[in-house]
Amino acid sequence: MFKFLNLNPEIFGIDINDLSLRLIKLKKRGKGFSLVSFNEVGIKPGLVKEGAIQDQEALIKVINLACSTVKGEKLDTKYVIVSLPEEKSFSQVIQMPKMAKEELMTAVPYEAENYIPLTIDKVYLDFQVISTHKDDSSHLDLLVNVMPKPIVDSYVSTFKRAGLIPCILEVESQAIVRALVKKGESVFSTIFIDFGRTKSSFIIFSGNSIRFTSSMPISSQQLTSAISDKLGISFDKAEELKIRHGLNPETEKKYDIKKAVNPVLNDLVAQIKKYMSFYQGHVSHEYFSSGGRIGKIVLCGGGANLKGLTNFIFEELKIPVELGNPFTNIFLQKNINNQLVPLQKMLSFTTALGLALRGADDANLDNYNDN
Repeated sequence: MFKFLNLNPEIFGIDINDLSLRLIKLKKRGKGFSLVSFNEVGIKPGLVKEGAIQDQEALIKVINLACSTVKGEKLDTKYVIVSLPEEKSFSQVIQMPKMAKEELMTAVPYEAENYIPLTIDKVYLDFQVISTHKDDSSHLDLLVNVMPKPIVDSYVSTFKRAGLIPCILEVESQAIVRALVKKGESVFSTIFIDFGRTKSSFIIFSGNSIRFTSSMPISSQQLTSAISDKLGISFDKAEELKIRHGLNPETEKKYDIKKAVNPVLNDLVAQIKKYMSFYQGHVSHEYFSSGGRIGKIVLCGGGANLKGLTNFIFEELKIPVELGNPFTNIFLQKNINNQLVPLQKMLSFTTALGLALRGADDANLDNYNDN
Protein backbone atom coordinates (compact mmCIF):
# COMPACT_ATOMS: atom_id res chain seq x y z
CA MET A 1 0.00 0.00 0.00
CA PHE A 2 1.44 3.34 -1.02
CA LYS A 3 -0.24 6.35 0.61
CA PHE A 4 0.15 9.89 -0.63
CA LEU A 5 -2.48 11.71 1.42
CA ASN A 6 -3.96 11.18 4.87
CA LEU A 7 -7.54 12.10 4.06
CA ASN A 8 -10.91 10.51 4.58
CA PRO A 9 -13.07 11.70 1.66
CA GLU A 10 -15.36 9.60 -0.50
CA ILE A 11 -13.10 7.41 -2.60
CA PHE A 12 -13.82 5.13 -5.55
CA GLY A 13 -11.66 2.33 -6.90
CA ILE A 14 -10.08 1.88 -10.34
CA ASP A 15 -8.47 -1.36 -11.41
CA ILE A 16 -6.27 -1.17 -14.51
CA ASN A 17 -4.81 -4.06 -16.46
CA ASP A 18 -3.38 -4.36 -19.96
CA LEU A 19 -6.76 -4.51 -21.71
CA SER A 20 -9.39 -2.95 -19.48
CA LEU A 21 -10.20 -0.40 -16.80
CA ARG A 22 -12.81 -1.25 -14.17
CA LEU A 23 -14.33 1.32 -11.83
CA ILE A 24 -16.41 0.77 -8.70
CA LYS A 25 -17.76 3.13 -6.08
CA LEU A 26 -19.41 1.87 -2.91
CA LYS A 27 -21.21 3.99 -0.36
CA LYS A 28 -21.48 2.99 3.27
CA ARG A 29 -25.04 3.07 4.56
CA GLY A 30 -25.36 2.07 8.22
CA LYS A 31 -23.84 -1.40 8.60
CA GLY A 32 -24.01 -2.13 4.91
CA PHE A 33 -22.86 -0.83 1.56
CA SER A 34 -24.62 0.06 -1.62
CA LEU A 35 -22.95 -0.22 -4.99
CA VAL A 36 -23.58 3.20 -6.49
CA SER A 37 -21.30 3.52 -9.52
CA PHE A 38 -19.66 1.09 -11.91
CA ASN A 39 -18.01 1.05 -15.30
CA GLU A 40 -15.79 -1.04 -17.55
CA VAL A 41 -13.88 0.40 -20.49
CA GLY A 42 -11.55 -1.42 -22.86
CA ILE A 43 -7.91 -0.40 -23.25
CA LYS A 44 -6.33 -0.78 -26.68
CA PRO A 45 -3.43 -3.25 -26.76
CA GLY A 46 -0.10 -1.54 -26.21
CA LEU A 47 -1.24 1.36 -24.03
CA VAL A 48 -0.39 -0.69 -20.95
CA LYS A 49 2.08 -3.56 -21.25
CA GLU A 50 2.62 -6.02 -18.42
CA GLY A 51 1.28 -3.39 -16.04
CA ALA A 52 3.61 -0.61 -17.21
CA ILE A 53 1.99 2.46 -18.76
CA GLN A 54 3.32 2.97 -22.30
CA ASP A 55 1.11 5.86 -23.47
CA GLN A 56 -0.04 8.29 -20.79
CA GLU A 57 -2.00 10.53 -23.14
CA ALA A 58 -4.10 7.67 -24.49
CA LEU A 59 -4.67 6.19 -21.03
CA ILE A 60 -5.80 9.57 -19.68
CA LYS A 61 -8.54 9.57 -22.33
CA VAL A 62 -9.61 6.08 -21.21
CA ILE A 63 -9.74 7.21 -17.56
CA ASN A 64 -11.77 10.29 -18.43
CA LEU A 65 -14.16 8.23 -20.55
CA ALA A 66 -14.66 5.72 -17.73
CA CYS A 67 -15.36 8.45 -15.18
CA SER A 68 -17.74 10.41 -17.40
CA THR A 69 -19.83 7.44 -18.53
CA VAL A 70 -20.31 5.56 -15.25
CA LYS A 71 -23.45 3.54 -14.75
CA GLY A 72 -25.42 4.48 -11.66
CA GLU A 73 -24.62 7.68 -9.75
CA LYS A 74 -22.34 10.25 -11.32
CA LEU A 75 -19.00 10.53 -9.58
CA ASP A 76 -19.00 13.44 -7.14
CA THR A 77 -15.44 12.99 -5.94
CA LYS A 78 -12.00 13.12 -7.52
CA TYR A 79 -10.36 10.90 -4.91
CA VAL A 80 -9.42 7.46 -6.16
CA ILE A 81 -7.67 4.32 -4.95
CA VAL A 82 -5.81 2.68 -7.82
CA SER A 83 -4.48 -0.83 -8.35
CA LEU A 84 -0.79 -1.34 -9.03
CA PRO A 85 0.28 -4.24 -11.27
CA GLU A 86 1.04 -7.47 -9.45
CA GLU A 87 3.66 -8.46 -12.02
CA LYS A 88 5.74 -5.39 -11.15
CA SER A 89 5.55 -5.80 -7.38
CA PHE A 90 7.63 -7.81 -4.96
CA SER A 91 6.33 -9.10 -1.63
CA GLN A 92 8.28 -10.91 1.06
CA VAL A 93 7.60 -12.03 4.62
CA ILE A 94 10.60 -11.16 6.78
CA GLN A 95 11.39 -11.44 10.47
CA MET A 96 12.62 -8.60 12.63
CA PRO A 97 13.44 -8.36 16.35
CA LYS A 98 10.66 -6.85 18.41
CA MET A 99 10.95 -3.08 18.40
CA ALA A 100 8.85 0.07 18.48
CA LYS A 101 7.01 1.27 15.38
CA GLU A 102 9.36 4.24 14.96
CA GLU A 103 12.38 1.92 15.02
CA LEU A 104 10.78 -0.38 12.45
CA MET A 105 10.29 2.53 10.06
CA THR A 106 14.05 3.02 10.04
CA ALA A 107 15.20 -0.60 10.27
CA VAL A 108 12.89 -2.34 7.77
CA PRO A 109 14.29 -0.72 4.59
CA TYR A 110 17.81 -1.85 5.50
CA GLU A 111 16.68 -5.41 6.24
CA ALA A 112 14.38 -5.58 3.22
CA GLU A 113 17.26 -4.78 0.86
CA ASN A 114 18.61 -8.27 1.60
CA TYR A 115 15.51 -9.78 0.00
CA ILE A 116 14.39 -7.51 -2.83
CA PRO A 117 15.85 -7.60 -6.36
CA LEU A 118 16.36 -3.81 -6.55
CA THR A 119 18.29 -1.33 -4.43
CA ILE A 120 16.17 0.40 -1.82
CA ASP A 121 16.56 3.83 -3.44
CA LYS A 122 14.84 2.61 -6.60
CA VAL A 123 11.63 1.38 -4.96
CA TYR A 124 8.75 2.53 -2.80
CA LEU A 125 8.43 0.30 0.26
CA ASP A 126 5.53 -0.42 2.58
CA PHE A 127 5.13 -3.05 5.29
CA GLN A 128 2.63 -4.39 7.78
CA VAL A 129 3.11 -6.39 10.96
CA ILE A 130 1.60 -9.88 10.75
CA SER A 131 -0.12 -11.11 13.87
CA THR A 132 1.28 -14.44 15.13
CA HIS A 133 -1.16 -14.80 18.07
CA LYS A 134 1.92 -15.48 20.21
CA ASP A 135 2.64 -12.75 22.76
CA ASP A 136 5.91 -14.42 23.77
CA SER A 137 7.38 -14.35 20.28
CA SER A 138 10.92 -12.96 20.25
CA HIS A 139 10.47 -11.47 16.79
CA LEU A 140 7.97 -9.81 14.48
CA ASP A 141 6.76 -11.19 11.16
CA LEU A 142 6.41 -8.42 8.57
CA LEU A 143 4.92 -8.46 5.09
CA VAL A 144 7.04 -6.13 2.97
CA ASN A 145 5.73 -4.78 -0.35
CA VAL A 146 7.95 -2.95 -2.80
CA MET A 147 7.27 -1.43 -6.21
CA PRO A 148 9.73 0.22 -8.63
CA LYS A 149 9.51 4.00 -8.36
CA PRO A 150 9.06 4.57 -12.14
CA ILE A 151 5.92 2.37 -12.14
CA VAL A 152 4.34 4.15 -9.16
CA ASP A 153 5.34 7.59 -10.41
CA SER A 154 3.83 6.95 -13.84
CA TYR A 155 0.49 5.91 -12.30
CA VAL A 156 0.42 8.95 -10.01
CA SER A 157 1.29 11.29 -12.89
CA THR A 158 -1.30 9.76 -15.23
CA PHE A 159 -4.17 10.02 -12.76
CA LYS A 160 -3.25 13.54 -11.69
CA ARG A 161 -3.16 14.62 -15.32
CA ALA A 162 -6.59 13.02 -15.72
CA GLY A 163 -7.88 15.42 -13.06
CA LEU A 164 -8.08 12.85 -10.26
CA ILE A 165 -6.36 12.59 -6.88
CA PRO A 166 -4.75 9.16 -6.37
CA CYS A 167 -4.73 9.16 -2.57
CA ILE A 168 -3.91 5.45 -2.25
CA LEU A 169 -2.17 3.03 -4.61
CA GLU A 170 -2.41 -0.63 -3.78
CA VAL A 171 -1.03 -3.85 -5.27
CA GLU A 172 -3.75 -6.00 -6.83
CA SER A 173 -3.29 -8.93 -4.43
CA GLN A 174 -4.12 -6.76 -1.41
CA ALA A 175 -7.41 -5.68 -2.97
CA ILE A 176 -8.26 -9.24 -4.02
CA VAL A 177 -7.88 -10.71 -0.54
CA ARG A 178 -9.77 -7.80 1.02
CA ALA A 179 -12.71 -8.65 -1.21
CA LEU A 180 -12.55 -12.44 -0.80
CA VAL A 181 -11.27 -13.22 2.73
CA LYS A 182 -14.10 -13.08 5.23
CA LYS A 183 -13.32 -10.47 7.90
CA GLY A 184 -9.68 -10.54 6.82
CA GLU A 185 -8.72 -13.80 8.56
CA SER A 186 -8.35 -17.45 7.59
CA VAL A 187 -7.61 -20.38 9.91
CA PHE A 188 -5.85 -22.27 7.12
CA SER A 189 -3.72 -21.31 4.15
CA THR A 190 -5.80 -20.43 1.10
CA ILE A 191 -4.65 -20.09 -2.49
CA PHE A 192 -6.27 -17.34 -4.55
CA ILE A 193 -5.89 -17.39 -8.32
CA ASP A 194 -6.93 -14.31 -10.24
CA PHE A 195 -7.38 -15.76 -13.74
CA GLY A 196 -7.34 -12.77 -16.06
CA ARG A 197 -7.34 -12.11 -19.79
CA THR A 198 -3.58 -11.56 -20.15
CA LYS A 199 -2.06 -13.06 -16.97
CA SER A 200 -2.91 -14.74 -13.70
CA SER A 201 -1.95 -13.86 -10.14
CA PHE A 202 -1.14 -16.51 -7.54
CA ILE A 203 -1.66 -15.55 -3.89
CA ILE A 204 -1.32 -17.53 -0.67
CA PHE A 205 -3.12 -16.06 2.35
CA SER A 206 -2.88 -17.44 5.89
CA GLY A 207 -3.83 -16.09 9.28
CA ASN A 208 -4.44 -12.41 8.66
CA SER A 209 -2.01 -11.71 5.84
CA ILE A 210 -0.76 -12.55 2.39
CA ARG A 211 2.24 -14.88 2.71
CA PHE A 212 3.31 -15.35 -0.89
CA THR A 213 2.47 -13.89 -4.30
CA SER A 214 3.57 -14.45 -7.87
CA SER A 215 2.40 -13.56 -11.37
CA MET A 216 1.85 -16.41 -13.84
CA PRO A 217 2.00 -15.99 -17.64
CA ILE A 218 -1.16 -18.04 -18.07
CA SER A 219 -4.37 -16.36 -19.15
CA SER A 220 -7.89 -16.69 -20.43
CA GLN A 221 -6.74 -15.42 -23.81
CA GLN A 222 -4.26 -18.30 -24.02
CA LEU A 223 -7.16 -20.72 -23.73
CA THR A 224 -8.98 -18.96 -26.56
CA SER A 225 -5.87 -18.95 -28.75
CA ALA A 226 -5.34 -22.67 -28.09
CA ILE A 227 -8.91 -23.41 -29.18
CA SER A 228 -8.51 -21.23 -32.26
CA ASP A 229 -5.25 -22.93 -33.29
CA LYS A 230 -6.35 -26.48 -32.53
CA LEU A 231 -9.73 -26.24 -34.26
CA GLY A 232 -8.65 -23.92 -37.07
CA ILE A 233 -11.29 -21.31 -36.32
CA SER A 234 -11.21 -17.55 -35.71
CA PHE A 235 -10.32 -16.11 -32.31
CA ASP A 236 -13.83 -14.68 -31.93
CA LYS A 237 -15.44 -18.03 -32.75
CA ALA A 238 -13.08 -19.77 -30.31
CA GLU A 239 -14.02 -17.30 -27.56
CA GLU A 240 -17.71 -17.96 -28.24
CA LEU A 241 -17.21 -21.72 -28.00
CA LYS A 242 -15.13 -21.41 -24.84
CA ILE A 243 -17.82 -19.39 -23.10
CA ARG A 244 -20.66 -21.61 -24.31
CA HIS A 245 -19.17 -25.04 -23.67
CA GLY A 246 -16.19 -24.69 -21.36
CA LEU A 247 -14.71 -28.00 -20.23
CA ASN A 248 -18.05 -29.74 -19.77
CA PRO A 249 -18.42 -33.24 -21.23
CA GLU A 250 -21.57 -32.30 -23.13
CA THR A 251 -19.48 -30.19 -25.48
CA GLU A 252 -20.37 -30.75 -29.13
CA LYS A 253 -18.33 -33.68 -30.44
CA LYS A 254 -16.84 -31.73 -33.33
CA TYR A 255 -15.52 -29.12 -30.87
CA ASP A 256 -13.29 -30.87 -28.33
CA ILE A 257 -12.62 -27.79 -26.24
CA LYS A 258 -11.04 -29.65 -23.33
CA LYS A 259 -8.49 -31.40 -25.54
CA ALA A 260 -7.57 -28.10 -27.17
CA VAL A 261 -6.93 -26.29 -23.88
CA ASN A 262 -5.37 -29.19 -21.94
CA PRO A 263 -1.76 -28.01 -22.50
CA VAL A 264 -2.56 -24.57 -21.05
CA LEU A 265 -4.50 -25.99 -18.10
CA ASN A 266 -1.78 -28.56 -17.39
CA ASP A 267 0.71 -25.69 -17.32
CA LEU A 268 -1.54 -23.87 -14.85
CA VAL A 269 -1.66 -26.91 -12.56
CA ALA A 270 2.13 -27.33 -12.82
CA GLN A 271 2.61 -23.68 -11.81
CA ILE A 272 0.29 -24.11 -8.82
CA LYS A 273 2.20 -27.21 -7.68
CA LYS A 274 5.52 -25.40 -8.05
CA TYR A 275 4.45 -22.42 -5.96
CA MET A 276 2.79 -24.61 -3.34
CA SER A 277 6.01 -26.58 -2.97
CA PHE A 278 8.08 -23.41 -2.71
CA TYR A 279 5.76 -21.92 -0.12
CA GLN A 280 5.66 -25.00 2.05
CA GLY A 281 9.42 -25.45 1.84
CA HIS A 282 10.58 -21.88 2.41
CA VAL A 283 8.04 -20.18 4.66
CA SER A 284 8.13 -20.70 8.40
CA HIS A 285 4.82 -21.87 9.85
CA GLU A 286 5.75 -22.22 13.51
CA TYR A 287 3.13 -19.64 14.51
CA PHE A 288 0.45 -20.58 11.99
CA SER A 289 -2.47 -22.64 13.18
CA SER A 290 -2.68 -24.17 9.69
CA GLY A 291 0.84 -25.58 9.78
CA GLY A 292 1.12 -24.59 6.13
CA ARG A 293 -1.73 -26.83 5.02
CA ILE A 294 -3.57 -25.54 1.95
CA GLY A 295 -7.24 -25.66 2.87
CA LYS A 296 -8.75 -24.58 -0.43
CA ILE A 297 -8.22 -22.82 -3.73
CA VAL A 298 -10.39 -19.81 -4.60
CA LEU A 299 -10.71 -18.62 -8.19
CA CYS A 300 -11.56 -15.09 -9.32
CA GLY A 301 -11.08 -12.96 -12.41
CA GLY A 302 -13.03 -13.26 -15.65
CA GLY A 303 -11.30 -16.50 -16.64
CA ALA A 304 -12.62 -18.21 -13.51
CA ASN A 305 -16.07 -18.38 -15.15
CA LEU A 306 -14.86 -21.13 -17.51
CA LYS A 307 -17.33 -23.99 -17.12
CA GLY A 308 -15.72 -27.05 -15.54
CA LEU A 309 -12.52 -25.26 -14.43
CA THR A 310 -13.08 -25.75 -10.70
CA ASN A 311 -13.65 -29.49 -11.21
CA PHE A 312 -10.57 -29.80 -13.43
CA ILE A 313 -8.26 -28.20 -10.82
CA PHE A 314 -9.80 -30.26 -8.01
CA GLU A 315 -9.27 -33.52 -9.91
CA GLU A 316 -5.64 -32.61 -10.54
CA LEU A 317 -4.73 -31.35 -7.06
CA LYS A 318 -7.31 -32.98 -4.76
CA ILE A 319 -7.79 -29.70 -2.94
CA PRO A 320 -11.27 -28.12 -2.65
CA VAL A 321 -11.75 -25.46 -5.34
CA GLU A 322 -14.45 -22.80 -5.42
CA LEU A 323 -15.33 -19.56 -7.13
CA GLY A 324 -14.74 -16.50 -5.02
CA ASN A 325 -17.51 -14.23 -3.80
CA PRO A 326 -16.38 -10.61 -4.26
CA PHE A 327 -19.19 -9.48 -1.94
CA THR A 328 -17.92 -11.58 1.01
CA ASN A 329 -17.19 -8.45 3.05
CA ILE A 330 -19.60 -6.09 1.35
CA PHE A 331 -22.88 -6.50 3.19
CA LEU A 332 -25.15 -5.17 0.52
CA GLN A 333 -28.47 -3.73 1.59
CA LYS A 334 -31.38 -5.71 0.21
CA ASN A 335 -33.49 -2.64 -0.48
CA ILE A 336 -30.84 -1.09 -2.75
CA ASN A 337 -30.48 -2.01 -6.41
CA ASN A 338 -27.12 -3.72 -6.30
CA GLN A 339 -27.34 -5.44 -9.69
CA LEU A 340 -25.49 -2.55 -11.27
CA VAL A 341 -22.70 -4.95 -12.22
CA PRO A 342 -24.05 -7.91 -14.25
CA LEU A 343 -23.73 -11.12 -12.24
CA GLN A 344 -21.59 -12.83 -14.86
CA LYS A 345 -19.05 -10.00 -14.54
CA MET A 346 -18.73 -10.03 -10.76
CA LEU A 347 -15.54 -12.13 -10.69
CA SER A 348 -13.90 -9.75 -13.18
CA PHE A 349 -14.53 -6.90 -10.74
CA THR A 350 -12.95 -8.59 -7.70
CA THR A 351 -9.95 -6.25 -7.57
CA ALA A 352 -12.07 -3.15 -8.21
CA LEU A 353 -14.50 -4.18 -5.46
CA GLY A 354 -11.62 -4.74 -3.04
CA LEU A 355 -10.31 -1.26 -3.80
CA ALA A 356 -13.75 0.30 -3.47
CA LEU A 357 -14.30 -1.50 -0.16
CA ARG A 358 -11.22 0.10 1.29
CA GLY A 359 -12.34 3.47 -0.04
CA ALA A 360 -15.85 3.17 1.37
CA ASP A 361 -15.08 1.68 4.77
CA ASP A 362 -14.16 4.59 7.02
CA ALA A 363 -12.91 2.30 9.80
CA ASN A 364 -10.76 0.41 7.33
CA LEU A 365 -9.19 3.62 6.07
CA ASP A 366 -8.51 4.76 9.61
CA ASN A 367 -6.76 1.48 10.34
CA TYR A 368 -4.49 1.86 7.34
CA ASN A 369 -3.76 5.51 8.09
CA ASP A 370 -2.56 4.45 11.54
CA ASN A 371 0.10 2.18 10.02
